[in-house]
Order: sequence, then structure tokens, then C-alpha cells
Amino acid sequence: MTTPHPAADPAGTGAPSRVLVLNSGSSSVKYQLLDMKDGGRLAVGLVERIGEDTSRLVHTPLLGGGGEKREQTGPIADHAAALKAVAAELAADGLGLDSPELAAIGHRVVHGGMRFTAPTVIDEEVLAEIERLVPVAPLHNPANLTGIRTAMALRPDLPQVAVFDTAFHTTMPEAAARYAIDVETADAHRIRRYGFHGTSHAYVSRETAKLLGREPEEVNVIVLHLGNGASASAVAGGRCVDTSMGLTPLEGLVMGTRSGDVDPAVTFHLKRVAGMSVDEIDVLLNKRSGLVGLCGDNDMREIRRRVEEGDEKAVLAFDVYIHRLKKYIGAYYAVLGRVDAVAFTAGVGENAAAVREAAIAGLEELGLAVDAELNAVRSDEARIVSPEYARVAVAVVPTDEELEIARQSYALVRGEQGA
Repeated sequence: MTTPHPAADPAGTGAPSRVLVLNSGSSSVKYQLLDMKDGGRLAVGLVERIGEDTSRLVHTPLLGGGGEKREQTGPIADHAAALKAVAAELAADGLGLDSPELAAIGHRVVHGGMRFTAPTVIDEEVLAEIERLVPVAPLHNPANLTGIRTAMALRPDLPQVAVFDTAFHTTMPEAAARYAIDVETADAHRIRRYGFHGTSHAYVSRETAKLLGREPEEVNVIVLHLGNGASASAVAGGRCVDTSMGLTPLEGLVMGTRSGDVDPAVTFHLKRVAGMSVDEIDVLLNKRSGLVGLCGDNDMREIRRRVEEGDEKAVLAFDVYIHRLKKYIGAYYAVLGRVDAVAFTAGVGENAAAVREAAIAGLEELGLAVDAELNAVRSDEARIVSPEYARVAVAVVPTDEELEIARQSYALVRGEQGA
């Protein structure tokens, strides 16, 4: 059990209750300030195009019913300058980083390997381990580290908490996590299936159980996180037992620009026959594949518009997307043995009724069905879209990764869970 940080006041008397959540990308910082007394948001914002002359900060105060969105443009040199600008915007609303109400800063970290199975208070040893994992997350972990170090410099006295995308998936059994390659080679180079989007899968699986009026420990859920990046998970009694992404976020479902599952020999073939370099193949599979590779678009709304117009490339892209999705639903049904719900989440999962309908179509023998009228309703609320007679619930559950990060960070600094 991690010792609570003094600033957290675990006794609960006059305890600071606010958590600033930071998601640092290579050229952006997304942030939200939440009050954990009720989970309410006090401010949200985004800094983008860091390091360019056209940097942009958009800040929206929400305290007291919400305020007017503020926007500034102009050069923001680096993440340190970006966080200082964020701090200034928060201070203008009386929510500065020097506030005694701030209990912690929670950081999204994409890759935690096998060592980090829970949220962790960050120290130099933790930073070093996140650094060691850069080779398996070269696009994400360096940016996450930059955000952490900048925040630590601004508030060295405040607990900084890392919440890892991979942590929820560390409960996978070895049979699911291992690739069938030489064990010594795999272990020497940390090659195994880690999975990603873990904060979303954790949050949505719990919220689905709540929607069913049951405890997470009683429910088996297939979670489909469908955004530009997409992943599926099989969650048995609150624990992940399988997930579609692997060593990297490339494996699994068809995504906006990523291929998802592909025969590994495709890479050898492209190198030998097309003369492509490893870097060129990397770009092809991660940035020029998936929906955009099949039809030139990675926005599902545009693809559906083109499908309605009879565009053959869009029809093919949609069909490939749904075929892969349906395969994973069936596979995870087999892994779980009993399924209580299939939950759709993230941008596409929450908003694309046609995707939900097509993914479930033909699975009636598995107890799955979608009610067309319920499925067509647009809502920000968690809801069931299957008919009453369906043996397995089909749910739409809006994800809230920032709230999940804030909850885990706050529980840790209050001494309610160990690292």
C-alpha cells in the first residue's frame, strides 16, 4: 500500500479535492480540472501545435455553471510554456495550480509495461521505468514524460500520479498475453500483448454493470472502444481477460489509419518485393491503412455518407471494418463463455448507429439484437439499445477517461488503493 501524500489529508477533514488531469501528446496538451467531491468539471482545455508559430490554446471555465470559452493563438515554444499558459488560464478563474484545493495532478501514460498494474505516484524511479519503455511506445511515452517533468517543475510539492493505458490489461492470463514466438527472445525484448485504451475499458465495463443494476464482479462484458483508434476487450467480473491491441496499438480492429490485424509476412513481402524500408512499412500500416487506406477517409460520418451514395470504395471500407468487428465479438464471446452485455463507446461507438446495427446483425443466435428505434436515439447518457427479449444487453456507454484518471489519482493519494 502506498503511503498517502500529506497534501491528500486521507482523514477527509478539510481535504483538498481537486485533480488536474493532463494528457500530453507530442505537440499537444489536453487538460481537465475536476472536483472529486462530486466528479464535476471546473475547467477543460487544449493546447495544440506546440512548437509552431500557429500554436493555439482553447480554455473553457465551467465553475459556477460555465463561462465563455477563451482562445489564444501565437507561438508556444514547448510543453513548459504550454503548461505555464494553462496555469495562467486556470489562475484567471481562481483555479490556479497554487490552490490549496489541488490534491494531485494525474497524468495519462500510454505504456506501463508489466511493472505498472495500477496508478502510481511518480518519483525518479518511476520516470526511469517509463523512459525504459520508450522503445515499445516511441510516439507516446516521450510526450507523456515531457508533460510529467514540466508539471513536476511547476508543483514539486504536489503528488503527481501516472495512470497507465496498459494497466487494466495486466490481468490477462499468459495464454492471452503471450505471442507464440521463442520465449527467450520475447522476454529479452519485452515482446508480449499489453493492450491500450485501458482507462476507457475499465470505466465503461464498470458503468455497463451499473447500467444493468449489478456489481462489476457479477458481469461479463465485451467492450468496443471505437474511435479513430479502436480496440475491443473481454472483461470477466471486472478483470480484463483479453484485448485486441498488442505490443503496440497497431494490432486488432480496423481503425482510422491503422490496419489492425495483418499477416506479419506482409512486412517481409513489402521489403523484398516492393523494396520498402522498415520505416516506410511502419508509416504504411500506422498512417496509410485502415479506413483511410481502403477509401481515403477515416471519418465514419463521411464514409457513411458515401455509402448511402453507393460509393464502392466506401462500401468496401465499411464492410471490412464491420467484418473485423463482428469477428472480435464472436471471439470474445467464446473467451468469456457467458456474456451479459456488449458495450459500444468512444466517438464512433457512441454516435454511429449504423455501425452498432451492422456489428450486431446476424448474431441473434448468440442472444444479441438491436432495437432500431432505441439505437437511432442520440444521447449523452448511458443506455440500452437492445430489445427487452434479448438475452444479452447491447449498450451505448459514453467513455470518460479523464474522470477515470482523476478517480484513480484521487483514490491513490487518499490512501484508498496501492500502487
